[in-house]
Amino acid sequence: MSISTSSSRIERLLATSVLVIGTGGAGLRASIELAERGVQVLAVGKRRAHDAHTTLAAGGINAALGTMDPEDSWQQHAADTLRESYFLADPAIVEVVARGAAQGIEDLERWGMPFAREEDGRISQRFFGAHKYRRTCYAGDYTGLEIQRTLMRRAAELQVPIVDTIYITRLLESDGRIFGAFGFDIVDGSPVVIHADAVILAAGGHTRIWRNTSSRRDENTGDSFRLAALAGAKIRDAELVQFHPSGILEPADAAGLLVSEAARGEGGILRNALGERYMTRYDPERMELSTRDRVALASYTEIVEGRGTTNGGVYLDVSHLPREQILSKLPRVYRNLIDLQMLDITEQPIEIAPTAHYSMGGVWVRPEDHGTGVEGLYAIGEASSGLHGANRLGGNSLIELLVYGRITGADAANYVSGLTTVHRDPAAVAAARAEMQGLLGGEGDSGDGRSTAKSTESPRRLQRALRDLMTEHAGVVRDEAGLRAGLVKLDELDERVARVTAHPDIAGFDDLAHAFDLYGSMLAARATLESALARRETRGCHNRSDFPEQEDSFRGNMVWTPGGGVAFEPVAEAPDSFRNLAATAADDSVVGKLVE
Repeated sequence: MSISTSSSRIERLLATSVLVIGTGGAGLRASIELAERGVQVLAVGKRRAHDAHTTLAAGGINAALGTMDPEDSWQQHAADTLRESYFLADPAIVEVVARGAAQGIEDLERWGMPFAREEDGRISQRFFGAHKYRRTCYAGDYTGLEIQRTLMRRAAELQVPIVDTIYITRLLESDGRIFGAFGFDIVDGSPVVIHADAVILAAGGHTRIWRNTSSRRDENTGDSFRLAALAGAKIRDAELVQFHPSGILEPADAAGLLVSEAARGEGGILRNALGERYMTRYDPERMELSTRDRVALASYTEIVEGRGTTNGGVYLDVSHLPREQILSKLPRVYRNLIDLQMLDITEQPIEIAPTAHYSMGGVWVRPEDHGTGVEGLYAIGEASSGLHGANRLGGNSLIELLVYGRITGADAANYVSGLTTVHRDPAAVAAARAEMQGLLGGEGDSGDGRSTAKSTESPRRLQRALRDLMTEHAGVVRDEAGLRAGLVKLDELDERVARVTAHPDIAGFDDLAHAFDLYGSMLAARATLESALARRETRGCHNRSDFPEQEDSFRGNMVWTPGGGVAFEPVAEAPDSFRNLAATAADDSVVGKLVE
């Protein structure tokens, strides 16, 4: 049985007032807000909504409720966020999230979120690293999963249409205004044109472009970067990527899967291949309970200086802990290692290495509504930027989804309600259609400078080559020579990408999706390398071995566009309400606190 190419299939036309791209927590919260306001919305995604990346978030969600520590406040939450960002976060965005956090929790509670509670019924809150007070709400170690389930239920109650088999390849724009999107159905390859008066982009970040990553293979591939940038938006802080200290190395298709930081929190010890407990050299007071960026840098240093394993890792050992403690406190870690490696962590250490975990940069957005500067286009969640700066405060990513999902949904509702005319440009649709047809074997133009002439180049092989490139030249530690060498290799790889074609088969059109994933990853990689080259300092997650000190002149954001390269934007000063609190030295004690 053969399947004809998409070009011979009937092109579907859909229409909605607001299109939401991405069906994780951010996209669902925005869709719910639109539906509650009576505005027509359609949510689409390229992976099943019940398995969105949000479901992997374990630790918790922040809000200064004051139920455990009455002295907590939104101002202190904002101060902790700004300080942990190494003062690169946009203070206005920080304030919006900290002020709106309590309402985000109230919304979830109203929709049936099963928060952990105290005996008297109050929502439990616990410490997270770098927080002054207990403000992290949670549902066991499945907080993200329960949030996704809660939002899915509410969306179903409101009858929000969700199509989670549509891959969006292009935003449709005319004269600086969005009028929809183009894509295809991953199952049958049908081209899809979606007319929409506004688009909310919630399609995640770009951490999949590294070899070891906590993202699955078809998520966080830089889709949001490419869709926004080619529509005229800007990318901010692409170089600021959080590396989690503990991702597994084997098997290859699971490399980067996280070993929960609870393993260190419960007393896990980090050792190099020589058996040395190396955190004594890097943070002798906090040891394994140091912050994420410090532990990742320590492990990386051990590996590159030749004290790592033959696979390029280090060891995390919990085997000295009581077996009952491991099975009760680390059940997911125990199960994963048995399933994937037949490794019993009660008896043997775990081989780990730093792994790309979270995109702290993303699409440039306004603080008040997360508009992108392209009329009718918004970005939220990990697709956006501005809250996390050079290091994300643990527990902030989930509350960001709730706060800006609500705000952006409301603004998009007002925007589309006020439109009197919409111009839809057939040429924009034709260009998107030609790009896809070219990948399926015809001649075409990708629209971002590359030909799509027929070739034998495989998108999956080139994805692997790109991940190797980024791991070698833009990993935990960077320098000018390595970044420039990475850009040279990227240019060479771009020539090969220009000859990629997709080959659908009876199983569906995944190969076409991989090709567009590759396109997004290539653009995101260039933004990352060029921005990392421009940031000539060491700050938070960004380590430049040739510029090892933090420089006040770089207290700002690297803003990148495809045609314009990198521009520097200074960060505004924080308001009096939390600026002085942020400048106060943080309590580095780890007593009673979870690691990040």
